[in-house]
This record gives sequence, structure tokens and C-alpha cells, in this order.
Amino acid sequence: MSILHTLPALGRSACTLLTTASLLLLTACSSLDLPFAKRDAAGTLADAPPASGPAPEPRNARLALANASKDNVPLAVEGARAPNAPSVITRSLSLDALRGGNTAAPAVNDEDEAKDAAGPPTDPLRPEATLNLDDREAAKDLWGRVRQGFTLPPLESELVADHERWYASRPDYVQRMTDRANRYLFHVVEEVERRGMPSELALLPFIESAFNPQALSSARASGIWQFMPATGKDFELKQNLFRDDRRDVLASTRAAMDYLQRLYRMFGDWHLALAAYNWGEGNVQRAIARNTKAGLPTDYLSLNMPAETRHYVPKLHAVRNIVANPDNFGLALSPIENHPYFVSVPIQRDMDVALAARLAQLTQADFQALNPSMNKPVILAAGTPQILLPYDNASSFMHNLSRHKGTLASWTAWVVPKTMRPSDAAKRLGMSESDLREINRIPPRMLVKAGSTLLVPRSQHREQDVSESVADNAMMTLAPDLPPMRRMTVKARKRDTVASIARRYKVSEAQVAQWNKVRAGATFKRAQAVVVYVPVKAARAVASRDDDDRPKARSRSTSSAKASAKNTRASTKVAASKPAGKAKARQVASSRNQGKTKVTAPSRQQPRARVVAANSNP
Repeated sequence: MSILHTLPALGRSACTLLTTASLLLLTACSSLDLPFAKRDAAGTLADAPPASGPAPEPRNARLALANASKDNVPLAVEGARAPNAPSVITRSLSLDALRGGNTAAPAVNDEDEAKDAAGPPTDPLRPEATLNLDDREAAKDLWGRVRQGFTLPPLESELVADHERWYASRPDYVQRMTDRANRYLFHVVEEVERRGMPSELALLPFIESAFNPQALSSARASGIWQFMPATGKDFELKQNLFRDDRRDVLASTRAAMDYLQRLYRMFGDWHLALAAYNWGEGNVQRAIARNTKAGLPTDYLSLNMPAETRHYVPKLHAVRNIVANPDNFGLALSPIENHPYFVSVPIQRDMDVALAARLAQLTQADFQALNPSMNKPVILAAGTPQILLPYDNASSFMHNLSRHKGTLASWTAWVVPKTMRPSDAAKRLGMSESDLREINRIPPRMLVKAGSTLLVPRSQHREQDVSESVADNAMMTLAPDLPPMRRMTVKARKRDTVASIARRYKVSEAQVAQWNKVRAGATFKRAQAVVVYVPVKAARAVASRDDDDRPKARSRSTSSAKASAKNTRASTKVAASKPAGKAKARQVASSRNQGKTKVTAPSRQQPRARVVAANSNP
């Protein structure tokens, strides 16, 4: 009986041992790198082609495959959307892609570093929306959605017809513009509709830049919205060594809409707001004030404006009319699908632009067309929160990045500790001077000032990613490589100008004007004190040359010296001749007395010697 009573206890102990063994076995298996454990249920990304494989499938084929797998994980829950916007935007990305950026631990090796380099892709304008291309609205033509939002009042001007004829006669130009707009127009329309603004404003980049994000005007306005540097800073568009957000399509579109809304609140009229966007609000306000004072109308067509501003709004109306009825002008607009061209992929580690393009299976030109704000061949995670990629390319990027082995960035930033020549900086960094000058665009005969940031090769001594403070504020300041300068004050001559002073001391007119706080064409008064800076070694030569400018005073002093010397010589001659005369008289008297010694009159050249000789005779 005792044995029978112990059997239940033994059974329970055996079960406990079996359970413990099972847990240990499961733990051991989970730590193994099993290939089947990595496969995605749908296999969407596991079957993606490698970086050197064939190009992504056409857009229509992607539409059919949007819901091929029921196990695909959506990026986010669908959120609020603008009127006429598709309820879902692009394809869901599989688990394998989403796992790429979930690890936040520090990088241990190259493979772990790659897995931690990017986060899950999302729609940059509506990150809360579900991404799926199998939606009826997504397959519609975006031009129809744009036409439905036309609300600008008509503009009765012959200039509108002139620009309609101009565009109609250049179908190739219109085709190039619409091809470029294919990448960006959906996102611009989304931003315009979200704010309840007229959809004609989404066509404004056709006028500003022909939808070229790399466009740069002679006045240094940049991007599809042509922001000036100062205006861009007013609307928080970063401009530093590594990036220029005036070229960033999303950031500049947000800033442009902010600016246009502010102008509309200021003038209460979209035509005047557009004129102010082109000409400046201050100029438009002054033009309105002049017409008000003269008792004239103050609408757009009544104001006295420069030719560019006078044609600006008519151009927009001409493009609007062409989009509304392209057949009336003999033009055909390429269809643009009503969904995003790209998604946003968060970047968490520094990465070369060339590597990112290769992982996304894009050419570098296509990659930069979607990410035009980058100034350097490296993406800094601290200063670039995201990159934009087409949907399937984002999938390939995440797939290839998770399997990438090797370094992600071959470039980094170095802050110059003191002002130095590029040759000294290159020697310190272990690179050639020509490479340092080329990658940082340093012209000849220039110094790199302390605090400047240079792009340099990444090495074992510089493995850390660039900090946020450097990424956001990196600038390069240069100074002329000149010898030490000495400040001098010289007196201006008669009719001296800034130009003549500059020629005399071999400096630029701008420098002379800056040193003396005058205009470049200013004239100096005679004897006016003029400040110049010259090399220390040349300072003495300058002072000597200034002494040559006083010939009269020097002549007077020289004449006085000559006269004084002449008087001195005359006095000496008189003093010398008097003793000689007395000696002659004594000798004549002596000869009369003695009748033996004949004395010759002393020579004028040697009076004292001959007199002494005569006196020494017995």
C-alpha cells in the first residue's frame, strides 16, 4: 500500500521534470538562427529581388497584388482623410520589413547596425492611415480631383490668353512639367485640401519652378516653391551644410501654404496674396496705398507692378484653364494616380546616399529626385528624420537593409578646431588636399575658419554618428589666405577716390569702402584720413612711399643744408687766409732786414703748410 500511495507523487514529479525539460528545449530552439523562422507568412519581402535584380514591377501589377496576403500587417489604423482622397493609400508592408527598425539598442556589429538603421515606412502626410493600393479612389486620375477644387475667381485679362497660347505651342515643355509633377502633385493637393484652400494653388509650382525641386534662380530662390534664403528661415526651413529644406518637397510645401494663408489673411484676396508671394507683401501694400491716395481701384489688375508680377497670376490662370480643358488647347495631360508616389522611411543611423539608393533599387538620380534637400553624399540621421521612397522600393529597401553587412556610412563630419589651411587639415585627417577641397568645395587661397564643419572620410577614430547639434547647425566659413595685416591711416590726395586708394595699395574697392564705411564710388577730401590694411612686411614700404608725397618740404630742408654748408666753407677760407697774409708781411719784413730769404706767396690750396714751412726756415 505504501508503494501505491507513492505513485501519484512520483507521477507529479515526472510531469514537473518533463515540463521543465520542454521549456529548456523551447528556449534553446528560439536562440537558433533557423532560416524558416525568418520567413514571412506571406513571403512578400522574402521573395523580393536582390539589389542587382530586375526592376520593380509596373504600377498596375502592384495594384492587383495589393491584398495578395491576408497576413500582411498594415502600417497604421486608417485615420481622417481629405474630401475625394482615397481611404487607403498604398500596399501594406510585411512583418519582415517592419522588424527592420524596431531595435533601439546600440549597434554591436555591422549586421545589427543595419537592422537598426531605419524604421517602418509610413505615409508622410497621414501616418495614421492604412496603406493599401486596392482602393477605387486610388486608381482614379488625380487631375479630376484637382479640377473639382477650382475656386479662384476668374481674371479678365488678355495676358491669360497670351500665356495659354504660349503653353499650347510648347507641348513638349508641358509634358516635361507634368512628368515631374507626377512624383509630387498628390502630396501638394493633399496639403491644399487639408487646409481648405483653392486647388489652383497646387498648380503654382508649374509657374515657380516647373516642378523642378533643384531649380535655383539668379536671386538664389530655390525649390519647387522658390523660397528665398531669408524667407525660408522665417518659415523654419533649415539651410546648412548638409541639407536645404527649401528643396524638401514636403517641408517647402508646408511652408508655402503657411505663407499663402498669412498673405490671404493680410489682403483678403487670393490674387493680391499671389502677387505678394511673388513681389513681397510690403511692395503690394505700398502699391495699394498709392492707388488709394490717388482715388484708384486697388484690385490686382489696377495696381502698378513690375512686369514679372503683372504676368504671374495670368500664368497661373492659363495653367488652370489648360488643366480644366486640355483638349481645347490641343494638349494631353499624362494621367497621375490618386495616391502617394512615395512613403516615408525613418532613418536612425548615418548612411551613404549611394548605399541607400542601391538598397532601394533606385538610381541615384531617382533617389535624389525624391530626396532633393541633401547637399552631401551622406544622410545624417540626426538631421534627416526620413527619406522618401516609392512603395515597392521602400519594401526592397527594408528587405535589403536587414541583410546588409558592412558599414553604412563612409563619410562623417569634422569640426575644425582652429583656423587652418586646407593642406594642414588634410594632413591632420590623413587624406589628400585635393580630395578635401573637392568634397567640401573649398576654393584656392582660402583658409577654413575655426568652428567650420567639413565632410571627411569615416575611420576607426570617427565611428560615431554625427550629433544633432552638428547636423542642424553645420556651416563652413572661409577667409582669404593672406599674410598678417597692419592697420594704417593715410592722408588722401587731391581728387582721391575709393578706386584710386584701392589701386595704390593693391586692395579691392569693396575692402576700402568697408574699412572706411563709405560707398564704393565715394570721393575723399584732400588730407582726409583714410584707413587701409596692408601686409606687415609691406607697411614700411607704404610709409616710405608716403614720405615721397612731401617733395616741397624736403627741398626746402635740403636747400637750407646746402646754404649752411656753403657759409661754413666760406668762413673757413677767410679764417685760413688771414694768418697767411700776416705771415707774408712778416716774411717780407724779414727779407728786407736780412736780404737773404725769398718767400713765395702761399698757395690758395695749401696756405697753412707753406706758411709753416716758410716760418721754419732759419
